[in-house]
Amino acid sequence: MGGSAAAPAGTQDPSSIPPPPPGYPPYPGAAEPKKKRGLLIAAIALIVIMVLCVGGGVVAFLTLRDAETGQGAKEPAVAVDEFLTAVYKDRDATKAASRVCAASRDDKKIAAKVAEVEKYATEYQNPRFRWTTPKVDNQTGERATVSTRVTMTTSDEKVADQDLRFTVVQKSGWWVCEVA
Repeated sequence: MGGSAAAPAGTQDPSSIPPPPPGYPPYPGAAEPKKKRGLLIAAIALIVIMVLCVGGGVVAFLTLRDAETGQGAKEPAVAVDEFLTAVYKDRDATKAASRVCAASRDDKKIAAKVAEVEKYATEYQNPRFRWTTPKVDNQTGERATVSTRVTMTTSDEKVADQDLRFTVVQKSGWWVCEVA
């Protein structure tokens, strides 16, 4: 048993086996998904818009919920009496406006009414204004209708009457909202 051993029968010499064919390239698999930047930017923009809208709504609510500045009158008739005093006796548009609800407050119209009363003072001899005690005709919750009669009397015996009807609302006190 000497020299070289012969390969067992049925097996081949390893040096005589041809080399394997070259390998195939690796399978590429699934491509890496592309980043969806457009969708991300749109989502961020939508979130920012929603935050701004909600924030703006909250600010508007907090600003407008108590738009009445100061304290209104304790009763509807008192609110009307204070308004009439400011217009006809004090002839003070600012004071009159402070008795009007925020929804109806129009400084130009109130100033025009006060100017009209002052015009009567220059056209007529010593005009005096008085009114009947304001009477609550109808009151339901936060709304009331109040009526009174304003009378102007001059020193030369001229008399003029005007029936007025006020709509008064309750928000941190009673405020005049409409005069008819």
